[in-house]
Amino acid sequence: MIVWLNGTHGVGKTTTSVLLQRLLPKSRVLDAEKVGETLMDITPGLPEMNNFQHWPPWRPLVVETARHVLDYTGGTLVMPMTVLVEPYWREISRGLAQHDIPVRHFVLHADTETLRRRIADDMVTGPASPFRLRHLEPYAEAARTWLHDEAEVVDTTHLTPAQAAQRIADAVMDGTSTAVSDAPHRGVG
Repeated sequence: MIVWLNGTHGVGKTTTSVLLQRLLPKSRVLDAEKVGETLMDITPGLPEMNNFQHWPPWRPLVVETARHVLDYTGGTLVMPMTVLVEPYWREISRGLAQHDIPVRHFVLHADTETLRRRIADDMVTGPASPFRLRHLEPYAEAARTWLHDEAEVVDTTHLTPAQAAQRIADAVMDGTSTAVSDAPHRGVG
């Protein structure tokens, strides 16, 4: 099984994924961004794009990497990765389904004010990361138009990463498929 943690940059996917992995038996974290980094290391470089997800090889490579890791290790993969382009999500989820890999898709959500504060206070990536700030509106648009309909939304506005991880772990281990949030199903705060 894959537990995919989606949401905008700076919402806490990476932190939550590490905590979630500790709560799910036989699980591992696979960051699909590393697949993108591998593609970025090709020399001479691939055609210039502002996001490695736009490179057609990225999506099937994510599917194949996850499939091979699961074939080798079994268990659960926790995959923190922002995917805001609906056709890209469809391609990935369809590819995983073709290999009979079940996916629990969660979106970590926080209202815009909380996101801006978290981004400003993040000392790991640097305060007020322009990259993260640029993705707030694309996330809001994806949330309004398709993303919140495709996933279980976990409103992290008033949750610590540990609390968010626990809610997701409980939902996965209980097998419940209902939203684990009081957030509006469509739209963003």
